[in-house]
Amino acid sequence: MVTTRYTQWDGSQKLRLDADKVFEKLAEYLSYTDDLRQAMDWMMRQGMDFDGVKVMGLEEFLEQLRQEMRQRYRDFNLKNSLSDLERRLDEILDRERETLNSMRGGKDGVEEKERQLQRVPRRLSEALRKLESYEFENAEAKKEFDDLLAEYENVRDLENFRERYNHMFHGPKSLDYQEALDLMREMERMRQLEQDLMSGNFETISMDDLKEMLGQQAHQEFQNLKQVMMLLSQSGYMAQKGDHLQLSPKGVRRIGQLALRDIYQGLLKDRSGSHATDHRGVTEMRPEETRPYAFGDPLNLNLVATLKHALARKPGVPLVLNPDDFEIYENDYGSSSSTVLCLDMSWSMSWEGRFAAAKKVAMALETLIRSKFPRDYFSIVGFFTRAIELKLKDLPEASWNMGDPFTNLQDGLRLATDLLGRHPSRNQHIIVITDGQPTAYFLNKRLYCEWPLSFGGISMRAAQETLKEVERVTRKGITINTFMLDDSPSLRAFVEKMTQINRGRALYTRPDHLGEYMLVDYLSKKRKHG
Repeated sequence: MVTTRYTQWDGSQKLRLDADKVFEKLAEYLSYTDDLRQAMDWMMRQGMDFDGVKVMGLEEFLEQLRQEMRQRYRDFNLKNSLSDLERRLDEILDRERETLNSMRGGKDGVEEKERQLQRVPRRLSEALRKLESYEFENAEAKKEFDDLLAEYENVRDLENFRERYNHMFHGPKSLDYQEALDLMREMERMRQLEQDLMSGNFETISMDDLKEMLGQQAHQEFQNLKQVMMLLSQSGYMAQKGDHLQLSPKGVRRIGQLALRDIYQGLLKDRSGSHATDHRGVTEMRPEETRPYAFGDPLNLNLVATLKHALARKPGVPLVLNPDDFEIYENDYGSSSSTVLCLDMSWSMSWEGRFAAAKKVAMALETLIRSKFPRDYFSIVGFFTRAIELKLKDLPEASWNMGDPFTNLQDGLRLATDLLGRHPSRNQHIIVITDGQPTAYFLNKRLYCEWPLSFGGISMRAAQETLKEVERVTRKGITINTFMLDDSPSLRAFVEKMTQINRGRALYTRPDHLGEYMLVDYLSKKRKHG
């Protein structure tokens, strides 16, 4: 008989994780930065949640450690930590002075030795160093001084410790010399542990110190965090290139899969999908889906299902077939499409999580097209003060551009058109995701940048030159669909002019709804209203 016993999670049980779960968390952080190492650092510092089980981050360990340190400041004081040793030295010197006094007049140099004892520094460590070369006349005083001198390094360290931190220890309990030494060493280990936790270097963090300072629970929690780091390093999702840590091709593909799942999971379950079209192109049979035959359908028979229907209707031989018995495989009539996503990378896209949402959609759209429509062409153009083509491998770590903060949609449309020209198709589309009207443009191969005439206003010449580019794009039969992440009147007015020229679609949406609208539009080509 097998007995299963359930207990409440207390951190001592081994957390069951795998590389996919861990990388999924990293992907969430990576959507907000262009630096993989920074994303890992954020995740390790802030911690993460796996199916309701919290893995503590470095910041939580640091806070626990600092609470322990603050508790010691509240409990202890160091005022009398050297009093016993200072009293012992005074007794040693008094004994030596008595001996010198009894030798006065009977031995040369006694007066000089008395003067030496009068010039002993008040600081204990300095006094010990000063008397190290002194020749004691009293043998018992000499022996006791040698014992005291053996504590010289500890005394010096404790004095330095008191000078730096004495004002912080204001508790009711006064510590003696040995207790103060123990506290000093413990605080030094705590500060070293604090430095190691702050640096995030897991190799230097002492597990013994962490267990002793923070307890068994924290020790187990930290083992979980180390397990997360180990799974990431061994997952194959990352690759070291020199001093730079970057996503491997496997990691890039996984990022896209996760983005697609998060944004569009419901629709993908609803139908396998294809581009809707009035023109029958290449026919693809879907063997996983069948339906009853209807007049005019291609006769792609599911023979097994058809024969079953006939036998169920009239068992026996010879087999009598009826048109109602026919079951056929579903067919897709697909048309290839060429699409370029123009992604605004100007400075304002850093606000309100706009760029993180747009980048996630770009990854999801690329994965959707590669997996569902492999004959389609898809590319991504990033535009800021100028436009560049973004390769898939670079996309997860792409970020808005603070160094070139202007918005050159004209150059983005030009580059997108050039890319589409290399991949001709009956269906050519440019999808624009932006949060602001143009503020940069090229004229006679020269770059011009201009701020809007007022806050929320429009850059007139940049808008005019961009609309000229829209006209050129339209003459080539390319459709422009625009997703606005800001609802300012100036942006709406500009996009409305674009739409009038191109006859494409325009939609204002929030960053958290962007993926839903865009991916539905890619599949269905239906107008969506926000």
